[in-house]
Amino acid sequence: MKNLVGAMMFAQSGGPTSVINASAAGVFLEALNQENITAVYGAAHGIKGILDEQFYDIGKEDKAELELLKYTPSSALGSVRYKLKDYKVDPTDYNRILEVFKKYNVRYFFYNGGNDSMDTCNKISKFMAESGWDCNVIGVPKTIDNDLMGTDHCPGFASAAKYIATTAMEVALDARVYDTGLVCVMEVMGRNAGWLTAASTLANLSGQGVDLIYLPETPFDMEKFVADVQRVCASNENKCLVAVSEGIKFADGTYVGEFKASKTDLFGHAQLGGVCSILANVIKERLGVKTRAIELNLMQRCAAHLASKVDVEEAFEAGRHAVLAAVSGQTDYMVAYERKPGDKYEVEYKLVPLTICANTEKKVPQEWIINDGTAVSDEFVKYALPLIQGEWETPKENGLPRFARLKKVLVK
Repeated sequence: MKNLVGAMMFAQSGGPTSVINASAAGVFLEALNQENITAVYGAAHGIKGILDEQFYDIGKEDKAELELLKYTPSSALGSVRYKLKDYKVDPTDYNRILEVFKKYNVRYFFYNGGNDSMDTCNKISKFMAESGWDCNVIGVPKTIDNDLMGTDHCPGFASAAKYIATTAMEVALDARVYDTGLVCVMEVMGRNAGWLTAASTLANLSGQGVDLIYLPETPFDMEKFVADVQRVCASNENKCLVAVSEGIKFADGTYVGEFKASKTDLFGHAQLGGVCSILANVIKERLGVKTRAIELNLMQRCAAHLASKVDVEEAFEAGRHAVLAAVSGQTDYMVAYERKPGDKYEVEYKLVPLTICANTEKKVPQEWIINDGTAVSDEFVKYALPLIQGEWETPKENGLPRFARLKKVLVK
C-alpha cells in the first residue's frame, strides 16, 4: 500500500548477532528521515513487546547513540523466542497486535530475525491484509546460521565466520606447541545447516587450521570419526583439530548431542550442546590420547571486536532498504542479498516473498562437502572469503568498546 501515513514498529527476534543492531540502526535512521512515518517505535523483546504494549520511542534517542548501534552486539531492544499460532486456528495474539497497531496508528512493521521470525512476519502480514488494516510489513534478515532461503547470505554470518576462522587459527597454534599428542574438538553453532562450521576451513588458508570438519548435512558415523582422527594423528605427531557442528546427526536422524537435550526451546527445537565433550571423551577412551573439548557457544555470535566490515555495512543497508521498500508501498517481503556476477565482490538488495523464507532452511550444497564428509571445497572458500573482509573500528572508551546506550523511553 503506497502513501501510508503513520507510525512504524520495529522488533528483533531469535538469537542475536554482532551486527543485528547495525540493521536496527539502518531502520531507525532511515525511518526518522521519512515524512510519511510519524513516529518510530522499537518493541521490547520482539513480538512480546507488542502484545504487552511495551515499546520505546526511538525519536527520543540521541542520533549519536543510534549510530553506535552499528558497533554494538546483541539485540539492543531485547529478543524473544515466541511462536505465533496460525491465526485461523487461534487469532488471539493477532487480534491483540491489531488492537495495538490501531491504537498507535502503526502502518509499518519490520521484524528482524531468522527463519521462525520470517514466519511470524509472514503471518502478521497476512492477518493485517485480511483484517483490512493497511500496514506494510517487511522482514529484515538475521542469522549467523546463514540458512535463510532467497538470499545469497545472511547478516551476522560473515562476522561469526570470521571469529570462528580466527579462533581455529589460534587454537591450532596453541594445541600444537607440546611434544605430546592432543586432539581438540571445537564445537560450532549450526543445528541443521553447517555454514558456520564450514567457515573453519578459512583458517587453513594461513597454513594453521582444522584437520577434519563435520557438518549436519552429512550423516555422522562414530566409527568412521574415530578412524578419521586416528588417521590424522598417525601422520601429524598424534595431533588433530576437529571442527564439528552442534547439529550433527546419525544416519537415523538422531542428533549426536540429543541425549543431553532434556529441554526444548519455545519453537520445539531440542536445545543442543556438549557434542564436543561427547566426541572428545570417545577419542580419549578409544585412542588413549589427551583431548580438549572447546565449545565456542555465545562468543561466535557476539564477538563484535572481530566483526567483518562487509557484514556491518550490509546489515545496515538491509535495514535501510527495508524502510525504503515499505514507504514505497511494498509489503509481505524480506530484504535479501544478491551477489553480482564477476570477479569483484558486490551485492545488490532485492525483495523476496516472505513465504519463501518462512520456516525453510538453506543447506551447504552437497557438492561443496568433500573428502568423504570431512572437508569443504574451494567453492565454499570462494563464496565465504569476500564476506569476512575489512575491519570495523569500534569506538573505544577507557580502552574498551563503547557500545550504544539507549534511553529506552517507553511509549505511553
